[in-house]
Amino acid sequence: MEILFVAIALVFVSVIILLILLLVAGISSAFGTGFQTVFVNGLWVLLLPPVIVLAGYLFGRNSLAVNHIEVGSESVPPAFDGYRIVQISDMHLRSFRDRPEVLLKIIGRVNAENPDLIVFSGDLVTTHPDEILPFMDMLGQLEAEDGVVSVMGNHDYCPYNKWESDTERMAAIDTVRSRERRLGWNLLDNAHIDLVRTDLSGRSRDTISVIGVENISAMKQFETHGDLGKAAEGAGGGFKILVSHDPTHWRAEVLGWTDIGLTLSGHTHNAQLRLFGLEPSRLVFKENSGLYTEETASGRQMLYVNDGLGTTLFPARIGVKAEITVFVLRHIQ
Repeated sequence: MEILFVAIALVFVSVIILLILLLVAGISSAFGTGFQTVFVNGLWVLLLPPVIVLAGYLFGRNSLAVNHIEVGSESVPPAFDGYRIVQISDMHLRSFRDRPEVLLKIIGRVNAENPDLIVFSGDLVTTHPDEILPFMDMLGQLEAEDGVVSVMGNHDYCPYNKWESDTERMAAIDTVRSRERRLGWNLLDNAHIDLVRTDLSGRSRDTISVIGVENISAMKQFETHGDLGKAAEGAGGGFKILVSHDPTHWRAEVLGWTDIGLTLSGHTHNAQLRLFGLEPSRLVFKENSGLYTEETASGRQMLYVNDGLGTTLFPARIGVKAEITVFVLRHIQ
């Protein structure tokens, strides 16, 4: 499937290049330059797309960016000033089957950040729960003081595999969930946890809430299973963090409607493509990559869209590195 997708994409790009060459050669001929000369001399450009894809496959998909972001808010309790959250997303473990050493390196980099909490924002698999099995021991090495929390992404519901029946697919979804829990991860299926810290004086106990929803999307082609109201009910933290796989959820239900200060998403991979500053994923997603901030009646609300670790369909990353994001919470008086 991935090879077919790449082949179709290369053919499409090559046709576009040929059309542009024909246009340029035609215009040039009108100014006295031979049509054939311009066209033939320009054919070398057809080599660029396969060379770029090959570089993205051999090098780009194995490159890693570690981005550090400070999140300052009056809602962050003093006891959580300096609290470190590491977000990872979109592993798509099938994409690591030929390069497990790369995933092991990523896990080492996550642990080296000394996180208080690790957040995985969905899409552990691409099509099948068996993708998890070869990596169970490796994923079990993720370490944080408050553990690992995770949510389900659209791929974790295994809709892109041919199943004999709905019952078989439901069993596959249950297997994804059970294997995440076997890893010791706290899978937040429309649920939340309250994290408590004692301040330096030892007299006050402060709380933040981490809320997790099953996949919720504002786009009809992606399934929605989540329930934000259920997940957030009873969350008592002064500062609330939502983990929701699809960033379209933020504008559809979170922004301006809740007091959630920070939402962590993935899903887009930023299309695994950025060329000359151009990001095709912007044509599909209003919030496609990085940090977004808006002031609302509830105060400042932030969304971060992580570029993910693995790949889907297109087995390369061109100008978009795999990403680890490190958030440091700051109390602002």
